[in-house]
Amino acid sequence: MSISHERMNIPETVAIIMDGNGRWAKKQGLPRTAGHKKGADQIRTIALEANRLHIKKLILYAFSTENWKRPEEEISYLCKLPGIFFSRFIKELMEKNIRVTFAGELERFPKDTQKVIRKAVDQTKGNTGLELCIAINYGSRREIILAIQEYTRQVVEQERANDLNEEDFSHYLFVPENVDLLIRTSGEERISNFLLWQIAYAELIFTQTAWPDFDEKALDECIQEYNRRDRRFGAVK
Repeated sequence: MSISHERMNIPETVAIIMDGNGRWAKKQGLPRTAGHKKGADQIRTIALEANRLHIKKLILYAFSTENWKRPEEEISYLCKLPGIFFSRFIKELMEKNIRVTFAGELERFPKDTQKVIRKAVDQTKGNTGLELCIAINYGSRREIILAIQEYTRQVVEQERANDLNEEDFSHYLFVPENVDLLIRTSGEERISNFLLWQIAYAELIFTQTAWPDFDEKALDECIQEYNRRDRRFGAVK
């Protein structure tokens, strides 16, 4: 039975490292691409549940800057996945009032992939429910360097004063929000260059469940665990 957002403290911003597609497929005797396809289906499942729970922003780590090291055949399939996903689910996302955004550098992807993602962003930009942010060709260290470069450029060109603070800096990032809850699926317990600035005070949950099996119940259990945590932000209660 799904939890009710009315009885729980629901995190505003949730980030998920969607890990385990390949290992899931291997256990099923299937090619890795089958795991990625099933994983894409779970994006829909978790986005709808997050929207139901009134989570404001869901950030999903879909493709990292390091993923370019994977076999060419796998990368080619991953580049096609946004087109497959949005062709199947964009109508439902619109009906559920979900807004699509992305974090990362799209320019390295094929033109067709860029077009599909930008079209989904444009189609849903008026929606006011969950913000579904896809982190694609994203790396947190790269994000921070780009932010520093842009801030420095503005100071050098006298577009702003040299008076940067933490709140200002966050607005130079792909993702300006602080993350309340970070979940990583499939048993690994590391951050893998994801939202390093934004998770400074996030609650971290590492689950053994592979992403293709991470369903509404698994998300609800993570929210319940989040509610059991005592978030003090360095203070004493």
